[in-house]
Amino acid sequence: MKQEGLCSRHVKKFKATTDSNHDFAISPNLLQREFTVNQPDRVYVSDITYIWTSQGWLYLAVTIDLFSRLVVGWSLSNRMFASLVTDAFNMAIRKRSPAPGLIHHSDRGVQYASDAFQQILSVKGYRGSMSRRGDCWDNAVAESFFKTLKAELIYHC
Repeated sequence: MKQEGLCSRHVKKFKATTDSNHDFAISPNLLQREFTVNQPDRVYVSDITYIWTSQGWLYLAVTIDLFSRLVVGWSLSNRMFASLVTDAFNMAIRKRSPAPGLIHHSDRGVQYASDAFQQILSVKGYRGSMSRRGDCWDNAVAESFFKTLKAELIYHC
């Protein structure tokens, strides 16, 4: 590696950011780690991550189409309010116009369980799905996306 001018990138330690201690309703886990979907806009997965910048923390919410693994909606904010995830999901809805019956899977975070987010699901006829408590593997596609994003674009900058 030294001869080629290469150096390894170190992975940062995991830090839990999901607040699942809230009084909002929790959706059942409809996804059940079934990450193979045969049509677009049938199942979306979402999550939030944090990114350190020279001006402080930024929070990134993404909505990913499970069929293509394409990010179809995203939002950035310096606060982790429900609007962070509703903005990302609304972007996906505007771009893709998924039909009623879409499954939206996320962790149990208060932003996804909030009345504002749940109202979008209800009005559009979408079904909410949430991971089991403390089980990041249930949302592995979104977690994997963030790992790649940070390793390739964030940590070395």
